[in-house]
Amino acid sequence: MQFDQFAGNYQEVLDRAVAASGEGSAYFAEYKARYLARVIPKALFARVLDYGCGVGLLSKFLRGHLQPSRLDGFDVSRDSIAQVDLSLTREGTFTSDQNQLCSDYTLIVVANVLHHVDPEQRAGLVKELSFRLSNGGMLAIFEHNPANPVTRRTVDRCPFDRGVVLLPPTESQSYVDAAHLKLLRRDYIVFMPRALSALRLLEPALAWLPLGAQYVVLGEKRA
Repeated sequence: MQFDQFAGNYQEVLDRAVAASGEGSAYFAEYKARYLARVIPKALFARVLDYGCGVGLLSKFLRGHLQPSRLDGFDVSRDSIAQVDLSLTREGTFTSDQNQLCSDYTLIVVANVLHHVDPEQRAGLVKELSFRLSNGGMLAIFEHNPANPVTRRTVDRCPFDRGVVLLPPTESQSYVDAAHLKLLRRDYIVFMPRALSALRLLEPALAWLPLGAQYVVLGEKRA
């Protein structure tokens, strides 16, 4: 697995890649958790899966901001799973074996994962994840915005992003539609670098503006 070689220093590598923003990787992980806590009903925080959890960076913030009754994580990199904090693995299942996952999650988070998946396999993966949602459950897809030049430059400089094919929001939305999930939101996120942090309170009002460094697509499973 390509991420096995970065498991021991994943966060350090990512911190260097995003250094131009003035923030570290933890900022972007917590941003996603805060976003979900703001826009998703609390009832959906019950059983959460962090799909493509890596070393558990986002999982820590999901636990802190969503406080789910159950939090699981999946990643194809076994070495990354081995790095997940014990405080997470003691309370949930963090694994590289999909057979150990549940089939009734109220929320599945796929954060900056799909661009690492072969384009021909992306639709199938989203459909498989939809099967693991309970009725009324939600799938949250976070991805880099290829229309943002700073994002493209950051991706080009990140060692484990070399050669990836970024997804425009319309592509991610098409996978949600193909999985028969109801599209609830498509928001652009992460606009202000640290130098303009005083303006970050305005970011929720800019969700329509296709200049955010990343975006999120939310789909709901209907009976």
